[in-house]
Amino acid sequence: MFTGQQIAASFAELGVTHVVYLPDSTLGTWEAEFSRSTQFELVRVCREGEAWVVAAGLHLGGQRPIVVIQSTGLFESGDALRNVLYDLKLPLWSLIGYRSYLLPNSTDSAKRFCEPILKAWDLDYALIERPDQLPQIVGHLRACAEQGKPGVVLFAEGKG
Repeated sequence: MFTGQQIAASFAELGVTHVVYLPDSTLGTWEAEFSRSTQFELVRVCREGEAWVVAAGLHLGGQRPIVVIQSTGLFESGDALRNVLYDLKLPLWSLIGYRSYLLPNSTDSAKRFCEPILKAWDLDYALIERPDQLPQIVGHLRACAEQGKPGVVLFAEGKG
């Protein structure tokens, strides 16, 4: 749906300093552009729970990170997310790949649970389903920053 160049440009527009990243098959297509960027540093992690803590440390050090993971990684990283977003009250940003969203007949449980999990965590998210929604990435995360709260961009994955 979007190229790495488009996403990197959006991150640069937001003043992102670090992309804390564990790619999947869709988000992984952006890695070359993220690696080339001179606007931010790419930080690869081994587990999604690690992504939240690395981003927290960067934020506490005065940086502006964004966590980029898939929805299944969101599920895996719930305790780390809870700790940094709610106990530490850090207004971190994330872009989460919404696995199987664009597959209409998918029975993938990741598709079924993603939005209910975000709602249960009371996370403000914008669902990006179409190419014309690219500007909403910047708009949503800026609005969350102005309110001093975490912001999630839920990026639809699958065919399309």
